[in-house]
Formats: sequence, C-alpha cells, structure tokens
Amino acid sequence: MSFEYGPNKPILDAVDFSVRQGSKLTLMGQNGAGKSTIFQLIMGTLEPESGAVHIARDLTIATAKQVIPRDELDLTVREFFEKCFAQKVYDIDPRIDTALKVVNLVAPHDRIVKSFSGGQQARLLLASALIQDPDLLLLDEPTNNLDKAGIAHLTQFLIDYKKTCVVISHDANFLNAFTHGVLYLDIFTRKVEQYTGNYFDLVVEIAARIEKENRKNAQLAKEIQENKEKANFFAHKGGKMRLVAKRMREKAETAEEAKVEVRREDKTIRRFIIPCQESMSGEIAHISSFSVVKDHKVIKKQADISLRKNQHLLLVGPNGIGKSTLLESLAMGTAKGAQIAPGIKVGYYRQDFSTLNFDDTVYHSLDSVAEQHSEESLRSVAAGFLITSDLIHTKIGSLSEGQKGLVSFARLVLQKPGLLILDEPTNHMNFRHVRVIAAALNKYEGSMILVSHVPDFVQQIRIDDILDLEK
Repeated sequence: MSFEYGPNKPILDAVDFSVRQGSKLTLMGQNGAGKSTIFQLIMGTLEPESGAVHIARDLTIATAKQVIPRDELDLTVREFFEKCFAQKVYDIDPRIDTALKVVNLVAPHDRIVKSFSGGQQARLLLASALIQDPDLLLLDEPTNNLDKAGIAHLTQFLIDYKKTCVVISHDANFLNAFTHGVLYLDIFTRKVEQYTGNYFDLVVEIAARIEKENRKNAQLAKEIQENKEKANFFAHKGGKMRLVAKRMREKAETAEEAKVEVRREDKTIRRFIIPCQESMSGEIAHISSFSVVKDHKVIKKQADISLRKNQHLLLVGPNGIGKSTLLESLAMGTAKGAQIAPGIKVGYYRQDFSTLNFDDTVYHSLDSVAEQHSEESLRSVAAGFLITSDLIHTKIGSLSEGQKGLVSFARLVLQKPGLLILDEPTNHMNFRHVRVIAAALNKYEGSMILVSHVPDFVQQIRIDDILDLEK
C-alpha cells in the first residue's frame, strides 16, 4: 500500500509486509516516518492511496494510542472504557476492574481521566485495548511515562500474551524481552523492511548489509576507473583499437549501472547546547514543602531543597505520587511550598506537550520564544532538530509526538532559560536522539529539575541532588 498526507508529504511507497497469527513484532523507524500512520491504516481510520490492507476474516483489532485524545480527558473512567465498544456493554464495571488489574492500577470508576498522572494515563490507555480482548493488539509507545514497576508488569504481560501483537517503541531493552521480529520503516525509501529476531539482531544485520553494499560499490568503482583508463588508452591508438575502446566504455557504463544504493541510516539530531540565561546569581529556586498522593489521599511533606546556578535536581517516585503536579505548579508559579526567584526565565518541557499551541506553525512556535535570533539562525537551530524546510510551516498538531518533542527542545535552545523543568523528555524520542539530549542536559549551566523513568538516560546526566517524593 502507498499513503501520503498531500502531494508534498509522501509517507509510504508500495509497502508490503505480513503479520502471522501469534507473532509479536516491533515496528521501528525515525520520528515522523509514519509508524502511527501504519497503525491507523490497519485500524481502518485512514485509507491508503493505493493498494490494500488485508485482514483475516472476523479478526478483532484494538490499539493503545500514545496519548489520550484531548476530547476524552474530561470523561470518567467508566465513560472512557465505554467508548471502547460500539455497543453498550452491561457488565462494564467488572470488565474495567479486570483490565485495570492487568496494568496494575486501582481507580474509582467515577474519577475524571485528566486527574490521573501521565504514567497512570499510560496504564489506562493500555487497559482500554486489553478490555476488548482483541485478536491483534497494536501498542504505540506503551512504556512512555511508565515507572520501573509499570514497565516490568507490561513486559511480563506481553511475554505471556497468547495472541498477536505489534508494538511501536524506541526502548530496545523492553522490546528485546518479547519480540520475534522487526518491521523497520525506512524514512528514506518509505518502505518497510522485515527482519527476524530482536532489535540487536536488526542492528547487526543492517550493519553487515551496509558494509557489503559499500564493499560492492568500491569494487565496481575500481572496475569503472580501470575500464575508463583503458578506453582512453585504446581510443588514441586509432583503427580497430577504437572498437576495443568502445567495449571498455560499455563495460564502465554497465558497472556504473550495477552500483547499489547503500542503505542510509536514520538521521540523528545534531549535538546542541541549551544556553543559560545571563546575569543570574544566588538562589534560583527553593522547595520547602510539597504534596504527594498516597492511597488516594493528599499528604503534605516538608523539604529543604535549594537550587543555584549549575545545579541539577532529580525528582523520583512511582506513577501517580505527584511528580508532574509539582513540576507544573513550579512552572506556573502556583506551588505553595516553592518559590522561583524573580526575573528567572523558566523553560518547561511537558510530557503531554500542552505548552505548545497545536494551531501554531512550527516557525511561529519557535519565533515566539526566540530571543535576538535572526531568521537564518532560527532555521539553523530548527534544522539541527531535523525540522527541515518542508516541516517548518506545518502546524504543530500535524506533527508526530516525537517531532513535537524535537520542537520543544528547539524552543528551549532559542529561549535561553535560567531554570529548566523537564518532565519525561525522552518520551516518543528515537533512541538515536536520546544520547545527544542527555549530553546537552549534562552540560546545562542553569538550574534544572528533571523527571525521568529511564535509568540509562539519567545515568548520562550530572545530578547534584535527588528529591524522592515517596520517602
């Protein structure tokens, strides 16, 4: 099948792959390549330009999206799960409890969805697919926002899962625990390559293929050069030697045509730094108290955390304890037990990207925070985050979740904040970008407060203090 979002945005070019019953596959590829689009085509919410999706007869399909749609955030838990079914389900409450038990979440059925933390919403999304008991389960970045216990629970569930499953994820360790094969969407060819084995097997196979293709081309290049030199030599001899020269040129042309296009690797964002607000001194932020949620009760706790320039604070605790709530209240200036010094610019990276105006173009979103930047330098910063000329006038709402994350980082570079507040900044990110992001945060010279459930990422960043909300 082929698919495009308008003539200037082709996504899939004659893609062809199959999924066998009972298999567990990973769908991988660059941010914005079209992985979520493939899921929508399988679900039937999008129609291909040409070709077809062939579904086994009577096959039931359910998907867990990356994020809960904004128009569903004001629903109760019961209403959220009722929307999973086309017809009314009379035994919905026990079904909800069974699905929530699988994802290790306890929730009153009349609680509003938006009151849950990002990690708890991730569990609700997963449960909304499981409650349908589908033959084919499609999971889009299911580990986003999940804490260590949540990821372990999900991993074991997928290992034990008896039906068919396709997962989009950039978490190699998670994928390798259950994957039988990889569907790799190449952003350059816009085709899907199918591999047997896990992600590490894929890396080895692709590296071997690239080496083989380069070796073949090098051999052909040598042959082409030799034939051209011989053709030039015999051409000057005249007479019958000109026929020999012609044959040599034909051999060179044949070898040129035999060259293969070397498989290109996914692009990685350029190394970057987040400049720090100038002329800062003294205490930048102070936390004297905060609230946590335990057993559905709000508990106030005392603290004495002081942040100065070049100090990095890590906030830890399980899903639902109140990490994102504390970060939001700090960023908005509404935290009762915390203060940010006057005049400090706050760079806030939200896990749901709600600080972005989805109706803005990428250019307008970047320009609105840029401080003393020419258009040329703004576009240069954007290009470093793979925001090319064909994307810069696209609306934020049309971008993939990973691309929204890259726009958010480009905004931070242009903003030059004094205090960075980061809530799960690796969610949706291609694994190739994560090391570059970690290096930039490690070198950040302002104050930083970070929440992340990805240990490998946190280990690459200098952390000066840890606030454990559970202790």
